[in-house]
Amino acid sequence: MSSVTAEPPARRNKLSLRARLRRDRSLLLMTVPAVVLLLVFNYVPLFGLLTAFQDYNPLVGVWNSEWVGFDQFTTLFGDSLFWGSLTNTLYLSFVQLILFFPIPIALALLLNSVLSERLRNLIQSIAYLPHFFSWVLAITIFQQMFGGAGLLNQFLRGNDVSTWDIMTNPDTFVLLVTSQAIWKEAGWSIIVFLAALAAINTDLYESSAVDGAGRWRRLWHITLPGMAGVIMLMLVLRLGNALTVGFEQFLIQREAVGHEAADVLDTFAFYYGIATNNYSYGAAAGLFKSVISLLLIWGANKLAHAFGEDGLYRK
Repeated sequence: MSSVTAEPPARRNKLSLRARLRRDRSLLLMTVPAVVLLLVFNYVPLFGLLTAFQDYNPLVGVWNSEWVGFDQFTTLFGDSLFWGSLTNTLYLSFVQLILFFPIPIALALLLNSVLSERLRNLIQSIAYLPHFFSWVLAITIFQQMFGGAGLLNQFLRGNDVSTWDIMTNPDTFVLLVTSQAIWKEAGWSIIVFLAALAAINTDLYESSAVDGAGRWRRLWHITLPGMAGVIMLMLVLRLGNALTVGFEQFLIQREAVGHEAADVLDTFAFYYGIATNNYSYGAAAGLFKSVISLLLIWGANKLAHAFGEDGLYRK
């Protein structure tokens, strides 16, 4: 009996770099505008980080400003206002993570359960709309509703009930700004979660229904596991962006509640750095925030890998 030796599969010829560039030149040309914008607005400004290690004087420029090393950071870490701003930032981030992050997931699940496509599109449009409002307009709406002369307090006065101080109460400011963020951004945030729901195989729902699984069991064993990767990714990005709780929102309302309640790292860098012409001090605060944000996103990504999810990239 003769034996037949199988021939190894033919190896695919590997294209040279020049050949691949020639093949993909149209796609590469399409990416040029995006790359240029990324370089101009994201990487070139990194050159300004040098001012955090200088006593920067805009009249003489970066090259001629006095180099002071870590003196700005020494002053920064000894500033009680800085630590107060950092504490406010972390506290606000924690509250928004607990109260804000689950709401877009819940809204996406509710919208996905609406059978009428016309009704679903109407609800989506209404929920998306506040995202396109500026913070000035959003806070004005809240002022007209809950301010001292707003509709709520007018109603309470008309019924001989004591008014409710919301817009100027520093003790409840964290709940106020979280409510504003939920109203403005939660509808827009559900887009990613709706896309994750659309990617789940509908055959799984049909098979589980045949096996007698109810709505809650299908939600727990099919829907949430199917969204787990996207939820973890959004959580990683949220944690990495934890120190950026919103500059304009706090800047507008700072005078109403006082700097003790409204100062975060971004407003601290503005008021005690840029506004006082102490650019190096503001740059030091901004660099500190960037480094901590990088560590947070690295740690969150490691946590995602520990739970078996990809996070920002596959392990």
